[in-house]
Amino acid sequence: MTLARRAAAMALATTVCAGPAFAQDAAPPVEIELNKLEAREGGCQAYLVARNLGGLAHESLRLDVVLFDRDGVIARRLAVEAGPLPAEKTMVKAFVAEGVACEAIGSALLNDVLSCGGDGPCLDAVQVVARPPLTFTK
Repeated sequence: MTLARRAAAMALATTVCAGPAFAQDAAPPVEIELNKLEAREGGCQAYLVARNLGGLAHESLRLDVVLFDRDGVIARRLAVEAGPLPAEKTMVKAFVAEGVACEAIGSALLNDVLSCGGDGPCLDAVQVVARPPLTFTK
């Protein structure tokens, strides 16, 4: 095999092998950050920072969020609407967890994405993060 043919074969192999690996390692197109908890009369107001990192707008982004107390016991389960979320846009969304004191919340879980207004599996398209001392997992 000539040097030119060997180089072409290696370039093709690199392109074919790198394509799927890159797609699997790519960051999810939506990041939801649990940013802040704020005491409200009768409950706790939570602020989410939703970042649409992709090119697909979401008319709806309905999240199934579970709040746990400091002992790990479920304190409240909520369906939170974080949409609409335009493409390549960052927005702040707020929701109130009635009957839950902010200081009692130990962590949050993104249990599921009920609706994302796009094609494909919604939960896989969302990454969660939190500002310390808060924790938010999926």
